[in-house]
Amino acid sequence: MASNSQFPHSAAFPLLREAQDARVRTRLGGIYYLLAWLLTWGFSAAPTAMPLLAGLGTLFFTLTLALRWLHQLPSQQSQACLQQWIDRHWLLILINSLGWGLAHAWALLRPEFEPSRLIATLSTVAFSTAMAFNFPMRKQRCVLAILLLYLPGLAVLAWQWPHQEALAITLAFYLSYLLLALNRSHREYHGTLAMEQQLVEQRERYEQLSRTDSLTQLGNRLQFNGLFPAMVASARRQDNPLSLVLLDIDFFKRINDEHGHSSGDACLSDFAERMRRVFRRDSDALLRLGGEEFGVLMPGTPLKEACEVAERFRAELAEQGFVLHGQRLPLTTSLGVGGFDPAQDESAEAFFKRVDDALYRAKAEGRDRLALAEA
Repeated sequence: MASNSQFPHSAAFPLLREAQDARVRTRLGGIYYLLAWLLTWGFSAAPTAMPLLAGLGTLFFTLTLALRWLHQLPSQQSQACLQQWIDRHWLLILINSLGWGLAHAWALLRPEFEPSRLIATLSTVAFSTAMAFNFPMRKQRCVLAILLLYLPGLAVLAWQWPHQEALAITLAFYLSYLLLALNRSHREYHGTLAMEQQLVEQRERYEQLSRTDSLTQLGNRLQFNGLFPAMVASARRQDNPLSLVLLDIDFFKRINDEHGHSSGDACLSDFAERMRRVFRRDSDALLRLGGEEFGVLMPGTPLKEACEVAERFRAELAEQGFVLHGQRLPLTTSLGVGGFDPAQDESAEAFFKRVDDALYRAKAEGRDRLALAEA
């Protein structure tokens, strides 16, 4: 795989931030809907005469409260999972809004709620205001939620015209203000979100640069130190094969001494490009460990298959050499190859040492060869 495939991506950040904000801002909302209903019913003219209505309203707002509290953020924070969570959470918000809109309309319509109509109306104003300022992330859905809160009551007031014309006009006027305020909240929210995403992307770029070798664009030693123990732990836990190939360019110092460091850099870049062409699986991690030493982590690859790929790389390199200024120079590599064995590799360090010892054995035995890690 390309070395940068292990770095985090910021594509899901806007959805994650939206989901987190919606989760935090919705926690208290359900409680206040329930309290508003209990107050509206409790201060009505005859609360004990409406047990069925009281029970249904209490059950509805208690259930929506529980569902909002129990709707936890997804453990897998992919874009698809986050979008699905947001859609479901907004469905709960819209159902809650519709429920309160109908409760407000009923309080305005029924004479027994005359003593507590003010509670219901002020609660509607409060809920719609909170909606406009706390949930501006999805403007169209927020507008729908506000309309669900408002329109049932306004419809009743319009039906009762002209007895409730002052209240109807006042609520309609305030609704227009809320929609204008929502536009501004929406712009401010997404402006802040855009700045946060820029910071996340910048941090990820710095993180990628810190883990990428600037010359070869392979992963560097820092990335190897993070990947290798994690892959070993995964192989041990899941009982999957994991192979490690260590490569060292033979007589690299001679290229630097005879042709200059710029030619040495060209040789390292060419070597890395050849690695990309041979170790082509998406899961393979290609790394420059330092100087002329390279490594390939091959999760899910049995030792026999890793040896075949490594030997093909060695043979092609020895056959083709390195072309510098139109002149073909000999270029070979020594390789150590090993497969993780949980029975003898107590740690990632023990596994690495076995393969590193094989690499040094290949060099000691004449270079331009592959040596297997000893069992």
